[in-house]
Amino acid sequence: MAKKVRVKNLCKSFGSTEVLKGMDLEVSEGEVVCLIGPSGSGKSTFLRCLNQLETPTSGEIEIDGYLITDKNTNINKVRENIGMVFQQFNLFHHLTAKKNIMMAPIDRKKLSKKEAEQRAMELLTRVGMSDKADSYPRQLSGGQQQRVAIARALAMNPDIMLFDEPTSALDPEMVGGVLQVMKELAAAGMTMIVVTHEMGFARDVADRIVFMSDGYIVEEGPPSEIFTNPKEPRTKDFLNHVL
Repeated sequence: MAKKVRVKNLCKSFGSTEVLKGMDLEVSEGEVVCLIGPSGSGKSTFLRCLNQLETPTSGEIEIDGYLITDKNTNINKVRENIGMVFQQFNLFHHLTAKKNIMMAPIDRKKLSKKEAEQRAMELLTRVGMSDKADSYPRQLSGGQQQRVAIARALAMNPDIMLFDEPTSALDPEMVGGVLQVMKELAAAGMTMIVVTHEMGFARDVADRIVFMSDGYIVEEGPPSEIFTNPKEPRTKDFLNHVL
């Protein structure tokens, strides 16, 4: 399998606080990797470094063969292939669901308005939101907004999707719909790196679980191994609290 993501000795500090302390990770094409661990372990910072929303202090990140930690790399070009979905939906409030999705393909991929609209409707149908195409974010529930945000991230035809706790801001009854969309993406072969507290989702959908604590990867392996027979005391302790 082609490697989509290679991370080597990644460090990130904010002032004197070391958040990532030398992380190494490789993700293959079509693989679904779930990052789990206590709050403050560096999971979201790691994800944000992958598309340079945070600039690493040191180390290397290679995505699709591009060394994105090299300052000569055109990060905007690489970002076109990386979809990102955040805890907060970050939709443009003055635009309808459909127009939120149309914006980047017109702007970046230079699609015509008609092509972008057709693509937006296909994606809204895919996430079960075609009936809300002309609704504004304020008219949608949190779960609906998050599904639109996923459709928007897919509009650029990315070949990697990053999810930063996509269900953590949702009411419990809204979570299932968003996780279902993510399961369908995984089943379709999308390369995904997911920071999540949803252990059931991680167990069912991930090819590999990466447990992080204090800025390190403590343990990684298939869900069957990590959830039923973790080797590290820190992993065991965490899972005893959350399962």
